[in-house]
Amino acid sequence: MTADASEVLKLLYMVLCILPVAACVYALRKRKLSRLYRGGLLLSALLFTALAALFGWLCDDYRADAEALAALSSHDTVTVERTSGGWRFDGPGEDTALIFYPGARVDPAAYAPLLFRLAEGGADGFLQEMPLKLALFDRDAADRIISNYQYENWILAGHSLGGVAASDYAGAHADRVKGLLLLASYPTKALDGRLAVLSVYGDRDGVLNRERYEKSRVLWPRGAQELVIPGGSHAGFGCYGPQKGDGEAALSAREQQELTAAAVLNWIGQGDAKENTAADRVN
Repeated sequence: MTADASEVLKLLYMVLCILPVAACVYALRKRKLSRLYRGGLLLSALLFTALAALFGWLCDDYRADAEALAALSSHDTVTVERTSGGWRFDGPGEDTALIFYPGARVDPAAYAPLLFRLAEGGADGFLQEMPLKLALFDRDAADRIISNYQYENWILAGHSLGGVAASDYAGAHADRVKGLLLLASYPTKALDGRLAVLSVYGDRDGVLNRERYEKSRVLWPRGAQELVIPGGSHAGFGCYGPQKGDGEAALSAREQQELTAAAVLNWIGQGDAKENTAADRVN
């Protein structure tokens, strides 16, 4: 979400906070109003209050830090370019690209350092912006990218709630997507057996719902891989500071992202995210 969009949200939040109070005051002043009319005003006030809470939650977002913003600049090995829906990280690789869905309420630019490292290692990246910073509102964003760029191997990736949205798309498009990378996330639907899957999370993650994560294992395809990062946290996959409810990391965000990038590149290099033959289907 752009800075202008964020300001619009904040303005709407202020308006929605004021309207319920104004409606209640107005209803109390008009003693001769019918019960039906008073009830309507009360219902409207409750609706506006609920909307205000939603907008307040959306406004309380996580902003990319200086290190993340610096990774949006091109360097010798990686060219970073603005696209219509985010950023493209173009490194020395030519056949493989990741499409990354950010976590809920997280500035997508916060994941730029991770995408930059992956591009340096040979896996180009597309960092996608989402409506209201919620990937669930645009699960099919990958369609636009895949249709406009030519790569042999496409990998969907996502952090937290962004991973849920990415898994929805990848599970329904295994004919176009060869791999799924989940960072502190899990699928909510059974995944196509042709998909290569890598799941990564930190052992100090205080946000990931471990019970749901464990239950989701039955939805993974055969051969799915998992990496638990010692000392890693939920927020450590991006550069946006501490996240509410998260555990205290024993690693810096940079260290966690370096370990993650190395694991992902190794997974791709092994061919796990490039091979999805019919023989790998889950019965």
